[in-house]
Amino acid sequence: MRTILVVGGGYAGFYTAWKLEKKLRRGEARVIVVDPRPYMTYQPFLPEVVAGSVEARHAAVSLRRHLRRTEIIAGRVTAVDHARKTVTVRPAVGREYPLAYDIIVVTAGAVTRTLAIPGVSDHAIGMKHVEEAVAIRDRLLTAFDQAATLPPGPERRRLLTVTFVGGGFSGVEGFGELLSLATALIRRYPELSLDELSFHLVEARDRILPEVTDGPGQWVVRSLTKRGGRVHLNAQLLSVRDGHVVLSTGEEFDSELIVWTVGNAANPMVHNHSDLPVNGRGMLVVRADLRVGTEDAPVPDAWGAGDDAAVPDLAAERTGVSTVPNAQHAVRQGKLLARNIVATLRGREPKRYVHHSLGTVATLGLGRGIFQFHRLVIKGFPAWLMHRGYHVLAVPTWERKVRVLAVWATAALFGRDIVSLTSVQHPREAFLAGAHAPAPAEAGAPPAGVMTGDAARS
Repeated sequence: MRTILVVGGGYAGFYTAWKLEKKLRRGEARVIVVDPRPYMTYQPFLPEVVAGSVEARHAAVSLRRHLRRTEIIAGRVTAVDHARKTVTVRPAVGREYPLAYDIIVVTAGAVTRTLAIPGVSDHAIGMKHVEEAVAIRDRLLTAFDQAATLPPGPERRRLLTVTFVGGGFSGVEGFGELLSLATALIRRYPELSLDELSFHLVEARDRILPEVTDGPGQWVVRSLTKRGGRVHLNAQLLSVRDGHVVLSTGEEFDSELIVWTVGNAANPMVHNHSDLPVNGRGMLVVRADLRVGTEDAPVPDAWGAGDDAAVPDLAAERTGVSTVPNAQHAVRQGKLLARNIVATLRGREPKRYVHHSLGTVATLGLGRGIFQFHRLVIKGFPAWLMHRGYHVLAVPTWERKVRVLAVWATAALFGRDIVSLTSVQHPREAFLAGAHAPAPAEAGAPPAGVMTGDAARS
């Protein structure tokens, strides 16, 4: 029986394995998925996780729950030797070991793109995983609690200052949702005022949201500004040492929370530790039918899709363009990849990937959004409803759809939960504080270590 190895359990990897389970005959092939996380993250929900509109676990789809006939390995593929059809796996516990395969599917995904800016590695938080989204929300809630105990001044202003770096979809949606949460929180803190909030969105280019045209992008800037946010265009981040933000425009301010959403970079494993072909950007060279290689020279038994693959965009007006690395493409590529693998196993020709965009939709906070499809632009509340409707349909499995809808319905009746669980990141602090605290001395109590009464006699 052949072994199909799926490297990465993100969108493309999850959907590939999920569809392979449904299409493979019994005994036709076995499927293995290697990923360090036991779940697939539905990233379009992360901005709402940041705002508390979606429960964190509902933005994660368990691999073991839904891939019931797939072998799941909790680990990371650190090298691919396709010439020998072997990968090196670094498990969560234990030593690295080789793993053989017959067919490989590389869907390792991209990684967060970082720059050598002083202070970023020490103070910034990304927004690519559920854990990061939860940490961002908890940091904001904790900052409000701390600021409420301080008199007006520089320290209080720092706690109430938030900086997002990067004006793409992830940054703008996260910025809008967190701004919406912060303005709603002010009503719960009579000690604080709305004027003390300071939200900054820093973008190096002259516009935000490159996926939409200039008009809708400018409307988003005006909308965020009207709500109290500051959008810094043509501004580069120079330093964030000790939380002190320095911009190329000359502006400086202290910020308690710094969120890094600059974009994605090619997966280091793919372009540094693999013998599969990559392009100048370090992305996997993939044909239109998702086989690795070029039209003239395909690589046998190797497939790729998702954010780490340069998939030709046959629906684009220009030639030589690759598909945009987003969920809309990754999901559909994963489904087609599974069908194509099954087709080749049964002696049929694979089909080419062609997908025409369904449009662009983004949330900008509770009740606010933007949608564009060609020249059709919808703004405000209708676009926000479209965003929620589309993504609740797109998130995999009915179980997740029902859970998300239930949270939305509860929030509509009772409002968002504003409890901070920052202490979860340090779960032993309370235990250690109690263990190290001296016991209170009672009148007439014997010295510590001296047994009396029944305890001494026993």
